[in-house]
Amino acid sequence: MPPVPVLFTIGNTIQYEIVRKIFEGGMGIVYEAEQKGAQEFVKRVAIKVIRQSFASQKQFIENFVGEAKLVADLIHTNIVQTYNLGEHGGSFFIAMELIRGVNLEQFSSQLREKRRVLPVEMAVFIASRVARGLAYAHAKADRNGRLLGIVHRDVSYKNILIAFEGDVKLTDFGIAKARGFLTDNEGEVVAGKADFMSPEQADFQITDKRSDIFSLGVVLSTLVLGYNIFKDETAEKSRQRVISMSIPDFRALDRRVDDRLNQILQRALARKLSQRYPDADEMLYELEYYIYHSGYGPTNETLGKLMRNLFGIRPEGVTPTAPRGGTRVMEHTARLATKQVSAGSGSGATRTGTARRSGATARSLSRKNP
Repeated sequence: MPPVPVLFTIGNTIQYEIVRKIFEGGMGIVYEAEQKGAQEFVKRVAIKVIRQSFASQKQFIENFVGEAKLVADLIHTNIVQTYNLGEHGGSFFIAMELIRGVNLEQFSSQLREKRRVLPVEMAVFIASRVARGLAYAHAKADRNGRLLGIVHRDVSYKNILIAFEGDVKLTDFGIAKARGFLTDNEGEVVAGKADFMSPEQADFQITDKRSDIFSLGVVLSTLVLGYNIFKDETAEKSRQRVISMSIPDFRALDRRVDDRLNQILQRALARKLSQRYPDADEMLYELEYYIYHSGYGPTNETLGKLMRNLFGIRPEGVTPTAPRGGTRVMEHTARLATKQVSAGSGSGATRTGTARRSGATARSLSRKNP
């Protein structure tokens, strides 16, 4: 495909002021930041930064950059959007859509703490929104119309977010499989969370989009039951349960599960690929038919009301205390500046450079626990 002609180039300096840590994982940290623009323009974003201990590992950096490039064009209401890939102090970061809410792990923990049971219809609604995001990602093609072959490979509680407004978002394509974007060691290593992965993924086999369907089935069954049927004492034991444990009759585990929902779960969790849903679109249809076929069903608004009530969020969207899950306000605001120049190349890439910054700023961003 010929390069896109460039009309003109706009040079611009983007500055991010880090205000708090949202989440800390094994390989990276996610912060909330204020993106500053001209005329006192301010936009709240999330900044994903690589841990210093991984910043010098070539393959990890390549995958981090590959993730940013992959999700740059994944623009869907049920996928966390990526705005920019930048570099600061020799380390890369990704600027993403900020979701004011929690992940499913925190959501379920709050349900248990408040001794609340999630309605079955709401569990199905959440799963249906994830299915929408997966259907879009699985069908994504490049500029030449060739399928990218995206497989998320980590559809799990930690990577599904619910905003206090009720939006459901799939995030973290860090170990996704997609042609030409990320290094693929499939068949040699197992990546993902053991109790949410598919049997073929757990057994070092090659995966396709149906692997994400199984993982979504695990998410749905866990939402309905309140516990993961595959989770065991260790990741290895969980992996073995995924590979060999008999899929139960969910009607026997929870009386709220009717025949139709049990059939949906059985098909999503089928070990034989030929018996599993062939794609997320078909699973989405059955999930939505289940909650809407008789009339009015759950919406973003009803989920949002449940979220705000569960976490004590006031109607105007202000919370008196931060939700559980390890988020804390940083003592000092750190500043992160990157100069972005529109390159206008055929690939749609941008050139980024590191703007001058103070020594205090560099120290604030390089520490593991700012």
